[in-house]
Amino acid sequence: MIQSATPAPEARRALLGAGILGRTAFTLVALGLLTLPVLAAESPRLSLKGDITAERDVITLGDLVSGAPPALAQRALFRAPALGSSGTIQVRRIVEAAAGLGLDAPESGGRLQISVQRAARRIAAPEIEAAVKAALVKLRGLDAGFVTVAFEGEPPVLTVPPDLTSPLAAQDVTYDPRSRRVTALVVVGERQASLRVAGQVVEMADVAVLTRAIGRGETLSAPDVAVERRPREGLPADIAADPAAFVGQVAQKPLGAGTALRAGDLGRPDLVARGESVTIVYETPGVVLALRGQAREGGPLGAVIGVVNPVSKKVIQATVIGPGRVTVAPIVPVTAAAAPGRLAAAVPAR
Repeated sequence: MIQSATPAPEARRALLGAGILGRTAFTLVALGLLTLPVLAAESPRLSLKGDITAERDVITLGDLVSGAPPALAQRALFRAPALGSSGTIQVRRIVEAAAGLGLDAPESGGRLQISVQRAARRIAAPEIEAAVKAALVKLRGLDAGFVTVAFEGEPPVLTVPPDLTSPLAAQDVTYDPRSRRVTALVVVGERQASLRVAGQVVEMADVAVLTRAIGRGETLSAPDVAVERRPREGLPADIAADPAAFVGQVAQKPLGAGTALRAGDLGRPDLVARGESVTIVYETPGVVLALRGQAREGGPLGAVIGVVNPVSKKVIQATVIGPGRVTVAPIVPVTAAAAPGRLAAAVPAR
């Protein structure tokens, strides 16, 4: 009979020890592999974001670096440029700041510096002028539609944070009616942003101007005339503002585009031309006579011109009443009752 061999106690201890050690090592390796992703997720790699736009007065770690720990992301590192301006930050300074917070150097992608643009809202001269004009209307009763403000120096610009959306207003306004000089403090909100301005108040007037160059003798049509608002000072007294008054008028001289039209620049069109054959009309109650004549000069409606009478060959004065038509007034007989002075002058004194 063959019996199975029974290992000695020392051999059993050796076998048990080797098995336990192997299983333990495997377990540790597995735990290590499972723990690595968790550790990697807890410590993301830092990298620079590149050029940025700053919304506040300071630049934080989170503004510059992707993957910054939440507890440190809002830590202020640098001061932002002034509103509306730009600047640069050297990458080495960002690395030094990160190291000071116990962080590894962020990946820079080979960059040596980044650009920083400070966000801002620019309030330009037209908005500033509107605020000053509104104050002048309220304080001085000026017509905002017929005044403008010519600011001294460069056109003013007020730069404010983009989130400051309060309406613009003019305060501390002073105005001298004699010199027309105005000063004001333009503010946004409760004086969160302000700018002091000064300038001249200019009164404006509507004038009719030519939209194109016009030659002498050319008749104006509606598209040739427009209305513009121009400074009142220096405008001639006979400047007109109604474009319709010039439509159908004839230029008395060459006029350039943009010319402010005056009464003497234009005239009514001639209904009779010089040398033209015209009809001379003689009319009295119950009698109408017409004969041909020749105009010695041209003239518009209502003008008195010289016309040659073909019968007597004399020049008579006639009034233009239409295209190619003139009229002569009948001769009223002078009686003693109507003109005693004239008759008395004709009788020699005795």
